[in-house]
Amino acid sequence: MASSTHMMGSLALGIICLIIVNAIAVAGEQRRLLAESVYDITKYGAKGDGKTDDAMAFVQAFKAGCEGKTPAKIVVPPGTFMMGEVILRGPCKAPPPLIIDIQGTILANPDPSSYSNRMWILVEYVDNVKISGGGTLNGQGANAWKYAGETNHMPVSFTFQSSSNGDISDLKFVDAMGFHSKLIDSYNIKVTKMTITAPDESPNTDGIHLSNATNVEITDSFIGTGDDCISIGTGSKNILVKNIKCGPGHGLAVGSLGKRPDELSVGNITFSSCTLTGTTNGARIKTYHKSPVLTATTIIFEDLTLNDVKNPVLIDQHYFSKTEPEQSSVKISDVHFRRIKGTTISKIPVLLNCSKKVPCSDIELADIDLKPVGDAKSVSSVCESVVGLKTSGVLNPPPPQC
Repeated sequence: MASSTHMMGSLALGIICLIIVNAIAVAGEQRRLLAESVYDITKYGAKGDGKTDDAMAFVQAFKAGCEGKTPAKIVVPPGTFMMGEVILRGPCKAPPPLIIDIQGTILANPDPSSYSNRMWILVEYVDNVKISGGGTLNGQGANAWKYAGETNHMPVSFTFQSSSNGDISDLKFVDAMGFHSKLIDSYNIKVTKMTITAPDESPNTDGIHLSNATNVEITDSFIGTGDDCISIGTGSKNILVKNIKCGPGHGLAVGSLGKRPDELSVGNITFSSCTLTGTTNGARIKTYHKSPVLTATTIIFEDLTLNDVKNPVLIDQHYFSKTEPEQSSVKISDVHFRRIKGTTISKIPVLLNCSKKVPCSDIELADIDLKPVGDAKSVSSVCESVVGLKTSGVLNPPPPQC
């Protein structure tokens, strides 16, 4: 009996302790919420008439929150705000996380010459930041696209640079002048529930581009633009891209690599469970001729559904290289194309066109089923400069002879 009484007493004490712990946690959360300071850009002079340049109000609200002593939320409220160049620069003194809550629509100044850094909204040197809110960043790029070119890059709508532990979600990007977003020199970033749209004829309007980015997850988003939906550039490692709906555009790309002499190797990149519709390319790796010595290794494209895609599986080491006879020095290895199915408008949906200088090695084709539509009555595959091609499962088209 005494033992039973002791057990009941211990159980009661445990329940009381649990209640106290939960109460402390709730109180702590309430204190955190109460301590949070809100910095509404309209309190810093933003007009929200869609015509007045409200960039400085955004910058001032951010600066006040960044330098505060309590957790900060910078708010762009419902409405339409026109802004030119916006630079949100840390490091911040406010206790993390810093929240940037974009609820309204931000219109870019449509004059591309007004952006001295070829960036519209820049977040730089800011760690532990959450950027969300369901709002829209409209780059108003239609009038700028005619000026875009290989040597004349248009402003990037959103750049996340030299920062860490970023959480970017639930935003809409529309009609960027140049790239819609870039993640540069940053690590530990999650990007999710994004909607990025521009006409398929808009030039160089990549959805999300990575450069020297590490530990990045991009998930559950819709991207349809005039260029790559997602492009993984120099120095990027440990990247997961999952559950992306892509189209129109140029597909999912590693590269281009090797254009500049100071580029770095890339590796450990996975594209998984994505659907591509009406894109120029599906799963693509692209490198330039006359490149620095680099490696692109451990790259996986798996569980992709393709609808009327022109080049479903493509390694192109002769990208944009007609004027440079010297072959690429980017060594591509340990690449896996697995469980890729759907339809293609190409007669050669699997093309592995590697460098003669440094042939691709350890390339896998597994369970690929691509049915021709339109003018493509039958399909085949081509392989050039590949060592150690591995094949398994159902393969349509049949595997190439390397």
